[in-house]
Amino acid sequence: MKIHVRGDHHLDVTPALREYLEKKFARIERYFEASADQEATVTMSVTRDVHTVETMIPVAHMILRAEERSGDMYASIDMMMDKLEKQLDKYKHKIGQKVGHRMKVEGSKAKEGFRGHAAMVDTAALSDTDDDSEYPVVRIKRFDMKPMHLSEAILQMDLLGHDFFVFANADTQVTNVVYRRHDGQYGLIETS
Repeated sequence: MKIHVRGDHHLDVTPALREYLEKKFARIERYFEASADQEATVTMSVTRDVHTVETMIPVAHMILRAEERSGDMYASIDMMMDKLEKQLDKYKHKIGQKVGHRMKVEGSKAKEGFRGHAAMVDTAALSDTDDDSEYPVVRIKRFDMKPMHLSEAILQMDLLGHDFFVFANADTQVTNVVYRRHDGQYGLIETS
């Protein structure tokens, strides 16, 4: 597995920290058919003594995501890996039904889709002439919407740990939003 590790401007990723992370990632390689080609992006940061680790792994048409925080970077890595492994176990059957009995990497297409999936835009570069100063936008995300079925969209939303997910509905060819309701059920917003 290829692991791309980034630290924020407050954190220097030491060789020992990188080695510890790679050792932990060896635990999950069994989930991936083409583990040598599989890529993971890990972002580490420290803010006010809170050590945060976030991992994103593109798999087939999905993105696995896990994030944890603690007072120690090694503890954050351990908790993040536990969360990621539980997530992989939980969704192994559902994902397996879609892409085969083991998760498959789609090669460069999946990697390109992941890199282009959500692009962050610095809002300082936005025009100062906007009349929206009452509602400041602190981050903008742009992403390519690949057509998917409702069940795939719900799975992707759960994998990302979000409460909603915007997707192009493969059945209707229109943009939809699936969301988690307060009662734990799911809702769907269809555009016309």
